[in-house]
Amino acid sequence: MDLFEYQARDLFEAHGVPVLAGIVAQTPEEAKAAAEKIGGVTVVKAQVKVGGRGKAGGVKVAKTADEAYEHAKAILGMDIKGHTVNKVMIAQGADIAEEYYFSVLLDRANRNYLAMCSVEGGMEIEQLAVERPEALARVAVDPAVGIDAAKAKEIVEAAKFPADLQDKVAEVIVKLYGVYKNEDATLVEVNPLVKTGDGQILALDGKVTLDDNASEVRHPEHEELEDKGAADPLEAKAKANGLNYVKLDGEVGIIGNGAGLVMSTLDVVAYAGEKHGNVKPANFLDIGGGASAEVMANGLDVILGDDQVKSVFVNVFGGITACDAVANGIVKALEILGDKATKPLVVRLDGNKVEEGRAILDNANHPLITLAETMDAGADKAAELAHAAK
Repeated sequence: MDLFEYQARDLFEAHGVPVLAGIVAQTPEEAKAAAEKIGGVTVVKAQVKVGGRGKAGGVKVAKTADEAYEHAKAILGMDIKGHTVNKVMIAQGADIAEEYYFSVLLDRANRNYLAMCSVEGGMEIEQLAVERPEALARVAVDPAVGIDAAKAKEIVEAAKFPADLQDKVAEVIVKLYGVYKNEDATLVEVNPLVKTGDGQILALDGKVTLDDNASEVRHPEHEELEDKGAADPLEAKAKANGLNYVKLDGEVGIIGNGAGLVMSTLDVVAYAGEKHGNVKPANFLDIGGGASAEVMANGLDVILGDDQVKSVFVNVFGGITACDAVANGIVKALEILGDKATKPLVVRLDGNKVEEGRAILDNANHPLITLAETMDAGADKAAELAHAAK
């Protein structure tokens, strides 16, 4: 879950990271009141989960509360790269002497964390990494150790901070890692991390991504940070039903049991789709080990609610839950859905009690169901049906 900047700022403050005052506002009137409360020069910043706000006109300096009102009036409702601005943050103005960059993120390829740091902040870090890679220090971080004072010192030295700044910057880096670790984040980024005219080191703009897998058990409070208004309605519906679902941009709905099998199914459908009008998978949906009628009905209900879906491929390997139970679940799910089920289903079953499962589906003789012997054949048929319905 990506956070808005104001949410990241609040997390930073809660963990002792030095930040400036910031108040979120949803109307020009609230923006003016916030600017009056903060006092002095403020910055009106569009709150969208995308970069390039400044270039799009979504960041404006206000010398007075009235200017903050006018800037907020102009920014609220603005479209920035497809994201509508519904909130702004009124941030305290800063006397910026220098701008730096720091981030810590999950490095899946190397199975550790990665800290990146530069004395050249403020610009797009992707641009810096391409144009001047030597200016961006990359330091591997052992998850079992994390970023302590010694590792922070290693990071600032690698980034070539002046000796008189290293201790100050290292202290802030340790606190930023505290946010990363204690909030179960996969990314904590500050761009820019600044030195003010009086020598303070401040996190001026933060980006945080939290691991959803930790939210329910370890961080139930993270639910309050979710932007429910912007959530995809199908993904929200699936989440409410406890389904592991991700919407994609395709025409073949996918249901499988087990993340590995579903990922393989996505690849096979994408490959088969090249022969049938280049149709693609419409979603990732893992129903897990329990393919009961209710679970299957909930899964089908979500997928059939996607207008882009033209066919559905159910690819299940019977293990603990045998294929006969899965087949009964499919038949009962179609009964539950009734008239809501209108799109063809291609079903491939394999594994425990596969013959019994296929017999159940044969006997049901449902007009929407087509049985497939193999995963490749099922993917090909689902892609063919989707293309025919386009």
